[in-house]
Amino acid sequence: MSDEIVHLTVESGVATITLDSPKNRNAISGRLVTELTARLAAVTGDQSVRVVVLTHTGGTFCAGADLTEATAAGQSIEEASDSRTRSMVDLMRAILELPKPVIAKIDGHVRAGGLGLVGACDIAVAGPASTFALTEARLGVAASIVSLTLLPRMSSRAASRYYLTAEKFDAETAERIGLITAAAEDADTAVVALTAEIRLCSPQGLAESKKLVTAPVLREFDAHATDLATLSGRLFRSEEARAGMMAFLSKQQPPWVAGAVVE
Repeated sequence: MSDEIVHLTVESGVATITLDSPKNRNAISGRLVTELTARLAAVTGDQSVRVVVLTHTGGTFCAGADLTEATAAGQSIEEASDSRTRSMVDLMRAILELPKPVIAKIDGHVRAGGLGLVGACDIAVAGPASTFALTEARLGVAASIVSLTLLPRMSSRAASRYYLTAEKFDAETAERIGLITAAAEDADTAVVALTAEIRLCSPQGLAESKKLVTAPVLREFDAHATDLATLSGRLFRSEEARAGMMAFLSKQQPPWVAGAVVE
């Protein structure tokens, strides 16, 4: 039995890439990044693939960075964050530059860095079990790197609200603010319908059309990636972030919360 945590299947021109690490809620670990990057590279060179569907097992699409990985590997959180920042930049760019449409199919929770993956996809469909939250501010950091794909998608007012409150919101709200394409009663059915339409298009037509719609995103991406990576590193090295992440890992309230109930 394979011990892969990112699976790839191809059928009738549709490549399905499945995040399959439910024990850690499909958190962004070094292993997940490596395997997902490899699967994206594989479909890039597969001429039979017309469209890619990025989906998940379990109740969480992606919980963001795997904060437990650093301690398990004997690294500091700061060291792990530097490596993960570089990997996330490369991973989001790989999705944006893939010469085939990528559809995120979500029916579960998406948190923090997971939203960066959703923002990188060309189309995103979320089912009724989906919830979203940018939780970084509660840990003493900010949604820096994921801003590269989120800010071009979300309305300015919505970004201000959800970056600053870190509150949860549902699929209907995510659609209304531009984070996802559609909130669906049945994500599977909705994605099947979308892939059927995409398969009527030519490979060249799809590749060139995707270049047109992602060009503004990539311009902003390249203009700000270095500065945002630097910001991320500075925040993760701060005493406040260290206290916030230690509190999270120990399931305690961070020192700046005075009697508040934190979900």
